[in-house]
Amino acid sequence: MPMRAAVIAVALIAAPAIAQPVNGLPAPDFTATDANGKRVSLSDFRGKTVVQEWTNSGCPFVRAHYDSGTMQARQREARGLGVVWLSINSGAPGKQGHVDGPGARAEIAANQAAPTHYLLDGDGRIGRLYAAKTTPHMFVIRSDGTLAYQGGIDDKPTAIEADARTATPWALNAVKAVLAGKPPTPAVTRPYGCSIKYAG
Repeated sequence: MPMRAAVIAVALIAAPAIAQPVNGLPAPDFTATDANGKRVSLSDFRGKTVVQEWTNSGCPFVRAHYDSGTMQARQREARGLGVVWLSINSGAPGKQGHVDGPGARAEIAANQAAPTHYLLDGDGRIGRLYAAKTTPHMFVIRSDGTLAYQGGIDDKPTAIEADARTATPWALNAVKAVLAGKPPTPAVTRPYGCSIKYAG
């Protein structure tokens, strides 16, 4: 086997596969530190519906949702229904979008955001567990710990505030379906936004 082909073959064998999580199966568990320095595990919230929102405040798509007020409104609506909302930042240190605890707290205050926790995932471990691709990228988890929805926050993949206000809120609709004991429709959509700036 030529040396070049051998190197490529070894690289392909050695490269870790990032599997997309499957709806209906248990959502991958994790533990992370939140913006206030508290250790948080997904399993802490068994018995509750959970929303996971991948975020990056410098992303124009994320900005459209926060500047329009729609993200905060959906956070508050979901939490008012007893749902846990986890904002997750998987931006690597030194890359655009990365924040530390004080930076995350400043974002929450500036946006008047209302997540249950803002989780710091600078090493990208959680993002890779979920194969999270964009900001925003949304996941909805049932109270039994199984994944119910994954994909876009809504049906208008733009960075325009007016579109954020008038779009069909796929992720929030999935939450309401789960709370009503129904399967979300749709249950898988294409995420859109800025690519997550992972480490490596």
